[in-house]
Amino acid sequence: MTRRLAEVARKVGVSEATVSRVLNGKPGVSEQTRGAVLTALDVLGYERPTQLRGERSRLVGLVLPELQNPIFPAFAEVVSGALAQRGFTPVLCTQTAGGVSEADYVELLLQQQVSGVVFFGGLYAQADSPHEHYELLDQRGVPTVLLNAAVDELAFPKVSCDDAVAVEQAVGHLVSLGHRRIGLLLGPPDHMPSRRKQTAARTALERAGLGLGEDDVEHALFSLEGGQAAAARLLSRGVTGIVCASDPLALGAVRAARRRGMEVPRDVSIVGYDDSSFMTCTDPPLTTIRQPIEAMGRAAVGLLVDELAGAGVTHDELLFEPELVVRGSTGPAPRP
Repeated sequence: MTRRLAEVARKVGVSEATVSRVLNGKPGVSEQTRGAVLTALDVLGYERPTQLRGERSRLVGLVLPELQNPIFPAFAEVVSGALAQRGFTPVLCTQTAGGVSEADYVELLLQQQVSGVVFFGGLYAQADSPHEHYELLDQRGVPTVLLNAAVDELAFPKVSCDDAVAVEQAVGHLVSLGHRRIGLLLGPPDHMPSRRKQTAARTALERAGLGLGEDDVEHALFSLEGGQAAAARLLSRGVTGIVCASDPLALGAVRAARRRGMEVPRDVSIVGYDDSSFMTCTDPPLTTIRQPIEAMGRAAVGLLVDELAGAGVTHDELLFEPELVVRGSTGPAPRP
């Protein structure tokens, strides 16, 4: 590498640092100098870096909103394995509080000339968030797949777990146990999967001759702490069953119940969503809705590879059937 820098620098009459900036796609170099360096590479018989050849690399960006919720690493593992079988190398991009943003990751991935991008939950699922970086991927023609419910204006292939069926299963389970005051613990108000869950819950409860009032719905950030605070408000209003939009929210609800001196499921029943790792090991083991991670992950990779091959790919949302997994966090409604 050092020899190559030195030879090209001598040929063009610039510093090795300037050559390095060109090879790494960095700014601060005139177009004339950049062209001279690339020409010198060709003349001296060196291969241009992938990002300077105008070709796609065999890299695929996997953008995750976090790693604290075990469902995201689980999805990434399935997708990474499926990509490796097709000859692609996954590039994991994980957001942290105060760290690299989703838009910044998109810029970095575009610089690397990635073949495609898979998002595992992010700003595309929030109606009030900025979506310009997704539009940039579309403009550049980078195949992109979104997992779990995006806003309508993003014309990418989408793979989702059926939120309506999931909530119908959860509500039906609690109603069958005799619960008549059921609360919802959802993500932020502009979160599209949470909006779907709320609509489905209202329909399911009305079908059972029950209602869903404003006091029966709470929104929170997707964290154990957020779940605890929101669940405490629901419990103070007298709900006996809570349907949560994620497993961490449900574990927060269990903690809130215990802080109030209540037992789960004797005094309140709690249903999670995802069936992420270790939910069999919680106390009590969590009743939850299982997302079909394997099938969804492989479908996402199939769509991405088909787009890369120029095949016609549907942009309609592919909906996968969830499964209710009954464990120890739900039981008969408490007697009045």
